[in-house]
Amino acid sequence: MRTSNAEIRKILLVGDISKAFLDAGSVCELPCEVCANMRDAMGVAAKNDFAAVAVVMSGASSKLSSALRTLRQVNCDAKIVLLAQMYEEPLAIQLVGCVSDGGNLADDYLICPITVSGFYEAVVSVGGRRAVEAAAPAAVGAAEEVRIKQLEKLATEDDLTGLKNRRYIWEFSRQIIEHAGKEDGRVTLLLFDIDNLKSYNDVYGHLAGDEILKQAAVLMRRCCRGHDVVGRIGGDEFAVVFWDGPDAGPVEEAERRSATAEHPKEVIIIAKRFQRELERAELHLLGPQGRGILTISGGLASFPRDGGTAEELFRQADKALLEAKRSGKNKIYLVGKPESDIADIE
Repeated sequence: MRTSNAEIRKILLVGDISKAFLDAGSVCELPCEVCANMRDAMGVAAKNDFAAVAVVMSGASSKLSSALRTLRQVNCDAKIVLLAQMYEEPLAIQLVGCVSDGGNLADDYLICPITVSGFYEAVVSVGGRRAVEAAAPAAVGAAEEVRIKQLEKLATEDDLTGLKNRRYIWEFSRQIIEHAGKEDGRVTLLLFDIDNLKSYNDVYGHLAGDEILKQAAVLMRRCCRGHDVVGRIGGDEFAVVFWDGPDAGPVEEAERRSATAEHPKEVIIIAKRFQRELERAELHLLGPQGRGILTISGGLASFPRDGGTAEELFRQADKALLEAKRSGKNKIYLVGKPESDIADIE
């Protein structure tokens, strides 16, 4: 039988909690019940009235969407929160936005690893006052939920461009390379900066410089695929992490061998497209001459071809970027091939 409204309403945790929490041992301090897999969770959820169900995405079945649909049916009042690694965020966004039988498959997601206390605070804000009401002296209200979202944004986003910030890019790169190593995946890092930005600031003022940075951010996101991660890592420096994506099928052996010898062609196509879009950009703060004058210099480095860690890829891509600038700017170079601008690649 389901519990009465007067009883404590627990949170159900599903999956390998060691992959979601920095201090997984502290979960026992919360009014939680833990199920190692979705099959067991279905039975537990059908017999109990949980306020929220948190699902660890790492290690979950490839049929996660159908499992969430069933979970929603057996415990329809519970808020479903996904616990996602950074590289799983695109899939988490899809699942939160996916509507089935009049409701979303999931209500929200959290980026992991996270502390148990941070998880508790966030899930209470998602789950509302009903979530673990007997354990919390005061439930998190709407204002507190807004505050949490603002803090999350400050921790992961660049305030000028809205892109991911340096901290996020570094941690995402580390996670996605670790994931790619296990799954035979491919990761390519593009580092670039705006050529001669200082001169634009000196001539037109810093508002114009900020406009250039924001325009570059918009164009880069428009050129990239939805799962690629674009960030501003400082000043006029940007980084883009290209990877196979959550919906990519297994990489064939021939393609994998090719990936170790060459940079993925789709990345080069995207980089070229961005160069063309930036050159055509209209920047009204620069007056009538503010079109067709912006260029970038960049460097590309790929895993596993050019390095096995995030630090190695950043170092190699930065070397290629410096070579591009020394050669006259307005170029994107491949690692180890300073004579080969991507403009020369068909």
